[in-house]
Amino acid sequence: MDHQGAGVARTDRPALSRPSPNGPPSTSGARRAVEAVWRIESARIVGALTRYTGSFDLAEDVAQEALAEAIVAWSREGEPANPVGWLLATARRRAIDAFRRRTALKERYAQLGGQLGEGQSSSGAISPPESPDTPWDPDRIDDDVLSLIFIACHPVLSPEARVALTLRVVGGLSSEEIARAFLVPMPTVQARITRAKKTIAAAKVPFEVPAPEDRRERLGGVLSVLYLIFTEGSSATAGTSLLRVDLAQEAIRLARTLAAVLPSEPEVHGLLALFELTSARFPARTGPDGEAVLLEDQDRRLWDRSAIRRGLAALERAAAGSRGLGPYGLQAAIAACHASAPSVAQTDWERIVLLYEALARVAPSPVVELNRAVAVAMAEGPQAALAIVETLAADGRLSDSHLLPSVRGELLARLGRTVEARAEFETAARLCRNLREQTLLERKAAALQPPH
Repeated sequence: MDHQGAGVARTDRPALSRPSPNGPPSTSGARRAVEAVWRIESARIVGALTRYTGSFDLAEDVAQEALAEAIVAWSREGEPANPVGWLLATARRRAIDAFRRRTALKERYAQLGGQLGEGQSSSGAISPPESPDTPWDPDRIDDDVLSLIFIACHPVLSPEARVALTLRVVGGLSSEEIARAFLVPMPTVQARITRAKKTIAAAKVPFEVPAPEDRRERLGGVLSVLYLIFTEGSSATAGTSLLRVDLAQEAIRLARTLAAVLPSEPEVHGLLALFELTSARFPARTGPDGEAVLLEDQDRRLWDRSAIRRGLAALERAAAGSRGLGPYGLQAAIAACHASAPSVAQTDWERIVLLYEALARVAPSPVVELNRAVAVAMAEGPQAALAIVETLAADGRLSDSHLLPSVRGELLARLGRTVEARAEFETAARLCRNLREQTLLERKAAALQPPH
């Protein structure tokens, strides 16, 4: 029975092209350099520009214009010594141009309408909140990134819009990359992002870190968005791949950024620990052809020990808080039990059961109960676990999920009730939208066919 707990370190900055004795890089080389800088530094760039312009939408527009200009300039002159500073300065000039164009247009309209009085500014004119000569304040960068994260995950947006906007403006992914990751049409992603920006503007969401008394509530929404992104990467709901590693890596990168700017929030470290410890098992979760490999069949020598060490360190920081482990920290503690066990049989299932009971108290859900049933089956036997599953089946909240019949099939098979188990696996396969998981469930059902 597979028991996968519910992300990847921000990669080191790659070596980018520099002017060489043989001349500047090609256009393709400049494009790669710009893309690398953008992927790593997009949140800092857009955050700083949003603070400067006072407009979330304008900030991304001028940032994109600066990227396009950089491809041309860097291919001609070579990459500058400070590429982020170059992009910020260029985008800032573009923003100033936009302010001047809009102000001039407003003034012309006002003059035509006889509305511009002596010494009176035009109604609705847009001007930069800072003087054009105001230098960038590098000490405010972390606050800029944090503000950007809170805006992208603002509760006025739908969950789908929060995910898309976070990946776009904080993660630096293109609409095409987001669409590919979630298997939705690119126009759908673009529409979500456009609507999200309009909603933020209409709601007049300020570019700021929430006040301390509001931060904890808002932080929960931010963590939830990152969790959704990672979960889709670690257990793809649909498609032909069991994992979407790039998406999970992006979630971990964002979690690391959040942990860096909120080092005193235990649950941020709990989420990062969960991502690290879960992603450590990625190399063993699929076979050579991409097929799913159950936990009991995984070669634990393939598990990423560096990720496990990082996860355990983050979990230790989460546990050091005075409030105890929160929902993400408890899930990380469960993942740590798996990471430290030499085999399924030698796993501390009794502790995992206790951790799931604690998780059910602080964050009750049918999926938590189903996972608790899996742990109970390992600790006490399938009969005790089946009682939990039957209660969940009667509840009906997992009626559209393949998870419940797949677990029930495992338990029934272990109890020798093969006909019922086969029916459950067949039901689970019909409900499952991921081809790899579907194939695994069909294989389990076929293995229980009576001999002819």
